[in-house]
Amino acid sequence: MTEVGAEPLASLRARTSEKWVRYPADVLPLFVAEMDYPLAPVVAEAIAERIRLSDTGYVASPLPVGEAFAGFAARRWGWNVDPGSVRTTTDVSVCIVESLRAVIRPGDGVIINPPVYPPFFHLVTEAGGSVVEVPLLDDGVGYELDLAGIEAAFAAGVRALLLCNPQNPLGVVHPAESLAALAELAARYDAIVVSDEIHGPLTHTTATFTPFLSVSDAAREHGIAVTSASKAFNLAGVKCALMVAASARSRALLDGMSEEVLWRTSILGLHASVAAFTSGDDWLDGTIAAIEASKLLLGQLLEAELPGVGFRSPDATYLAWLDFRGLGWGDDPSIRALDARVALNPGPDFGSQGRGFARLNFACSPEVLTEAISRLAAA
Repeated sequence: MTEVGAEPLASLRARTSEKWVRYPADVLPLFVAEMDYPLAPVVAEAIAERIRLSDTGYVASPLPVGEAFAGFAARRWGWNVDPGSVRTTTDVSVCIVESLRAVIRPGDGVIINPPVYPPFFHLVTEAGGSVVEVPLLDDGVGYELDLAGIEAAFAAGVRALLLCNPQNPLGVVHPAESLAALAELAARYDAIVVSDEIHGPLTHTTATFTPFLSVSDAAREHGIAVTSASKAFNLAGVKCALMVAASARSRALLDGMSEEVLWRTSILGLHASVAAFTSGDDWLDGTIAAIEASKLLLGQLLEAELPGVGFRSPDATYLAWLDFRGLGWGDDPSIRALDARVALNPGPDFGSQGRGFARLNFACSPEVLTEAISRLAAA
C-alpha cells in the first residue's frame, strides 16, 4: 500500500482549480470535493506520456477504459462487467443527463433521495424531467432508502429514480438488500434506476460497496450505472466518465444516444482513467487509509472542541455531514463558518433536510483540519 499524504498549503495554493481560487488565501477551503493529495504517479505519468506524444485528439473508442474498469470492478467488488457494455463521456453529470433523456419523456417524474448531491435537483430538469423528492429515512442513528415512499411514487407514474450510491453528503453505503428491493420495485413498475456510483471506489474498510447492477437480474434489466475515476483519483478536470449497461435493454438505451456523447470524452481523461483502474490500487488503498485517519481525527477534534456539532462517521467518501443545529447557527451554518475563514458547503443546497447542516471535506492534512476546527470553535 502506497503512503499518501496531503501536499503543503503553499503547493496547494499554486493550483488553479475552483477549490483554490474561489476564496481569499486566508480562507481554508473545505468545501468542493477535491482532495489535497498529489496524483497517483501512474496517473500523472499516463497524462504526461500523452502530452509528450502530442496525443491530444479525439477518443476513438470507449473500449480501453471499459476493459480497465471491468478489471477494477472484478478485483475490488467481485462485479463482472462486460467491457463492451461501457460507454464514456465527459463527466458523471453528463452521464446522468444523457441516461435520463434516454428513459423519460418531457415532464416525467424522476425520484431523488435528499439530502443528496445538489446538482441532482438540476440534472433532472436539464434532462426534461420533474423532481420527485422521496427523502431518506433517518432514525437518528442511520439513513436508509424509503422503499415504501419510492413504491408510492412509482405507482403514481414516476418513470425513473436517480440513486446516489454511496450517498453524498452522508457517506452512506446502501446495503445490498435495499438495492435488491429497489430493483424489484423498478421491475414491478417498469421504471429505470440510474445509479451514480462515483464514490464507490472510496468506500472505507468499515463497509462493503455493492454496485447496483450486481444485485439481481431485475437491477441489470432496469438499471444503468454511471461512474468515474474522477473522485477516487482526483481527476475531475480531465473529463472521462462511464455509463455501464448489464442487459440488452440498457445497452440499447446507451446505443441510442448521439455519437457526440462519446466524442465529448477527453483523451487525457481516458488514458488517466485506464491507468487509475489498471494500476492505481496501491495508491487508492493508501488514499483510503489517509481518509480514514483524517475521519478519526475529525471525530476527535469535534468531540474536544465542538461537542455541540453532530457527526455520524461516514462509511465512504471524504465528506462529513455536520449538524450545527445544536449551536443555533441558523439554516445555513456555512455563512458563520466563512466568517471564521473556513469554507464549507451550505447544507440547504442538499435539500430542505440540510437546514442547519454543512458539508466539510476532510481530505486534507491534519494541520489544516485541526486549524479549521479551531477556527469554527472560536466562532
